[in-house]
Amino acid sequence: MPLHLSPFVRWRSGVVLTWICFFFSSGFTFAGGEHAATVTHPLPVAFSDQLPHFLIEPDDVYIVKNKPVTLTCRSTPATQIYFKCNGEWVHQDQHLIDRDVDPATGLPVMQVKIDISRQQVEKIFGLEDYWCQCVAWSTTGTQKSQKAFVRIAYLRKNFEEEPLGKEVALDQELLLRCHPPEGVPPAEVEWQRNEELIDPKTDPNFFITTDHNLIIKQTRLADTGNYTCVAKNIVARRKSSSATVIVYVNGGWSTWATWSSCSAVCGRGWQKRSRSCTNPTPLNGGTSCEGQSLQKSACTATCPVDGGWSEWSKWSPCGADCSMWRSRECTQPTPGTGGKDCQGLDLQSLNCTSEQCPQTASGAEDVALYVGMVTVALCLALLLVVLVLVYRRKKEGLDADVADSSILTTGFQPMGIKPSKPGVWAPRRAARCKNSHLLTIQPDLTTSTSSYQGSLRSRHEVSSKFSMSNGPLLDPLPNGSHTLHNGKLSSDADDFMSRLSSQTYLKTLPRENGNTSYGTFNFLGGRLTLPNTGISLLIPPEAIPRGKIYEIYLTIQKKEDMRLPLAGCQTLLSPVVSCGPPGVMLTRPVILCMDHCSDACLENWAIRLKKQSYEGTWEDVLLLGEDLLSEPYYCQLEAETCRVFTEQLGRFALVGESLSMAAAKRLKLLLFAPAYCSTLEYNIRVYCTDDTQDLLKEVMQMERQLGGRLIDEPHVLLFKDSYHNLRLSIHDMPHTHWRSKLLAGYQEIPFYHIWSGSQRTLHCSFTLERQSLSTSDLSCTLCVWQVEGEGQSFSLDFNIAKDIRPLDSDFLLLENCSPALAGPSAFQIPYLIRQKICSSLDAPCPNGADWRLLAQRLKLDRHMSFFASKSSPTSVILDLWETQHFHSGNLNQLAAVMAEIGKQEAMIFLVSDGEC
Repeated sequence: MPLHLSPFVRWRSGVVLTWICFFFSSGFTFAGGEHAATVTHPLPVAFSDQLPHFLIEPDDVYIVKNKPVTLTCRSTPATQIYFKCNGEWVHQDQHLIDRDVDPATGLPVMQVKIDISRQQVEKIFGLEDYWCQCVAWSTTGTQKSQKAFVRIAYLRKNFEEEPLGKEVALDQELLLRCHPPEGVPPAEVEWQRNEELIDPKTDPNFFITTDHNLIIKQTRLADTGNYTCVAKNIVARRKSSSATVIVYVNGGWSTWATWSSCSAVCGRGWQKRSRSCTNPTPLNGGTSCEGQSLQKSACTATCPVDGGWSEWSKWSPCGADCSMWRSRECTQPTPGTGGKDCQGLDLQSLNCTSEQCPQTASGAEDVALYVGMVTVALCLALLLVVLVLVYRRKKEGLDADVADSSILTTGFQPMGIKPSKPGVWAPRRAARCKNSHLLTIQPDLTTSTSSYQGSLRSRHEVSSKFSMSNGPLLDPLPNGSHTLHNGKLSSDADDFMSRLSSQTYLKTLPRENGNTSYGTFNFLGGRLTLPNTGISLLIPPEAIPRGKIYEIYLTIQKKEDMRLPLAGCQTLLSPVVSCGPPGVMLTRPVILCMDHCSDACLENWAIRLKKQSYEGTWEDVLLLGEDLLSEPYYCQLEAETCRVFTEQLGRFALVGESLSMAAAKRLKLLLFAPAYCSTLEYNIRVYCTDDTQDLLKEVMQMERQLGGRLIDEPHVLLFKDSYHNLRLSIHDMPHTHWRSKLLAGYQEIPFYHIWSGSQRTLHCSFTLERQSLSTSDLSCTLCVWQVEGEGQSFSLDFNIAKDIRPLDSDFLLLENCSPALAGPSAFQIPYLIRQKICSSLDAPCPNGADWRLLAQRLKLDRHMSFFASKSSPTSVILDLWETQHFHSGNLNQLAAVMAEIGKQEAMIFLVSDGEC
């Protein structure tokens, strides 16, 4: 075997000694066996049996551009040391070796360096990175160092995701996304605002997530600016495009100023009060306050009356004191309401002449004079009493006429409303008040008859002229009853209350973050739910490709923040719902469920599904009734719910355009009052909101914060596209104990405020005043109607201090399901059973016992064309069944349907628990 030796050793003194190496027991092979050698070195006897250990091991390095890198290795005791890269020995000529002796131990120390170029690394193709390690020998054996990986450093130019500009309201949370360019080593990310570095340590309002996104926890006006994501590593530094963030402030009304003094000194005049849009002032494009900044009310100032003297009386006969007198009174007119008293004397005396002085007193004449004066005084007092009585009687008669005629002139027949049948009022639906000031009427006003027109008629004459059974504004009352029961609920009310109180209720409502749900899902699918809003997202099995895992969210957007463009007769029929993230790949449609408030009569509507694009514009993606099966969207519209099949996640809303004036929206009428009242004033708030569960939940939450309680069961009414406003009024109050403080006879909500659907919690406030704090029983009639249309009246009868009926936001019936369910727990049908049913029914059957018969038995045959367009029609049918029966799904009923079809091998009850 040929020998190959390293014949040089470099000492620190510069003296080169030649070590004579003999190769006996140890040996190594270079470059695949081309060279072999056995090397021995004289070592101290105490250390001759030690293995070499490394003082310096090579570390991972990066090649920047074309600059080579150096790897270093140092070991003791060592007789030889070489590098091996990617499993092959590096030629010894490429090594720079230094030999030394440790003065403390006398052991030989060897250090070796090699240079690695970019060309060497680029020659290696394969799954592994380029790596090197050094091997050290001693007389005892060999040791290998750790592997050092050599990588070529780079940083791409384009960001995988750049931040997008946003407009956000003050004090809201803001998320700016950033995914840096691909690079080696991975890029570090920092954020800049207006070219200045953001440091979360100095400003804890900022937070940078592990995936490089920037979160502003609570936006401030100072956070308005241009935000840039900066990625950098050892190679380069890249900047994303700037994202403009605008923090806007929506305007809010200040409190009303005090009423001004009456404009008239005496007689009828006006008084005013004002408020300003400064609480807060709108900034950066925020919406201005809606409503009136000035209110005016009529007032009457009583004119002051200055006193005036009557005529002087005749002179009295000359008295015993030789004097006579006369008098006058301040009665023409008598001073009143701050008028001035008469100025001057009311009694004059005059001395008699000596001839007139009486010699003797005439007692009989004095008595007659006194009697006459007393008689005159009594007559005047009696006349004054008669005038006061006549005045009071006239005033009471006028008030009674106004009270009796108010309901007649508006076209209503008062009636007692019986409670709904069992189960109607356990709130099917479970809602924030931003524009309630639009409808709050000045409370400190007096009753006026200026709002009523027409002749006055007695009540028994009107009963036959106003039919309420088929009114277009409201649904007919149960069993057609329209009789008046003294303004009280019928005897069924007690049974209704007992059934309501026996249900399961939750004492606290969800917090604001309850409007968003998150979940992580794979190919097994799952479900996201926003409790008590009627909104859910079903992700069927196999909708997410196998091997993929998505984190999906579901949230309700505030309608006032979306600024959805509506034109003409269009109206928002559903909540604005977001599900995402947008752009994820789905192999099957998911199902988004949400409530709507149309009357579901498609002949009167053109209903469109709108989706917001990446640029922020809203686009029509589907017109109900003209569904193209090639499109990735399909919508199933039921009486109160719509289900959207979509293969693309995003932000959706249902918008309707009325085709005739017969089109109507369902409104929910809710009546609230303070739970406790310690003053003479008592406010009743009447909400008119779209009939969707999310708004009912929002109103309940808001009233809970205001300390309000529900004083009557919610009522559903239909609001027609007739361009007429909605009017509300209260009548039939006991005037001996209560009076209304409203100037007008009714309150009015503008048509567009209701029809647009953007005003979330519209309400009117009726301010009543009781005569004393001991008055607690209140009975009245609430009337609701559209101008020039028929209406409905509701009888209210309750005790404001001791009412214990369970119609309160504390007793709101809540869903107890989990917001996020992943995998088999999210479905009624087990996964294996589902696969068996699909394989059994997807294939066409000559006798029709396939998926078409299943759709007919489940009453889904109106969607046959949509099912037929899918590769597995049965799976889509089962998805729809899952959304309809999530809370009430009965597998036994589904098994019975399968048995009727004749598919015994797919019957649910034949599958064992182990298979499920």
